[in-house]
Amino acid sequence: MSWKKFITQQESMEYYNVLQEFLKSQKNLEKNIYPPEHLVFNAFNLTALDNVKVVILGQDPYHREGQAHGLSFSVPEGIKIPPSLRNIYKELSTSIEGYKIPESGNLEHWAKQGVLLLNSVLTVEQAVPGCHAKKGWETFTDNAIGEINKTCSGVIFLLWGSYAHKKGSLIDKNKHTVLTSAHPSPLSAYRGFLGCKHFSQVNKILAERQKKLIIW
Repeated sequence: MSWKKFITQQESMEYYNVLQEFLKSQKNLEKNIYPPEHLVFNAFNLTALDNVKVVILGQDPYHREGQAHGLSFSVPEGIKIPPSLRNIYKELSTSIEGYKIPESGNLEHWAKQGVLLLNSVLTVEQAVPGCHAKKGWETFTDNAIGEINKTCSGVIFLLWGSYAHKKGSLIDKNKHTVLTSAHPSPLSAYRGFLGCKHFSQVNKILAERQKKLIIW
């Protein structure tokens, strides 16, 4: 199975048609929808299904102009680093020896190494966070998690915050590894995200499995 085949399967399902009708209606109303259409499936385009080593689950895309480019927690080059990602970098700097906090918030280099940066909802209207929730995207991304669960082995899922924790029920913990913590947002990062050592744990697990480490 490839992501292309997976997406084609989903496109034939009723829920997906309903979702597309909703997105079309928003477009007809001339709403600003993020990310741009060609980047909605960016996470799947950059991380092939048979190359998934790690899944980092976000909620929905950034809702300010220029921020969203189809990867959870990531922003394109030249865009100010958002607070959650700043805390992710802070955790990396204490977790990975010699890590230097980058000036860019673009995480494409993670995606190309097998880190699937998956939001649960893949689109959002400008300045209206969460407004595309419960329109069908959750079914799509839950099915994507189910596909990883079924066809891959030894994937490490990083579930940050209560919303992501609920997705743990979709994962066979005998087959995969699930690491949980608080969300990296400034509201909760100090309640268990900072100090969680997830990034060093990921590389320790990959080393034990004789897999290539992630260069964070």
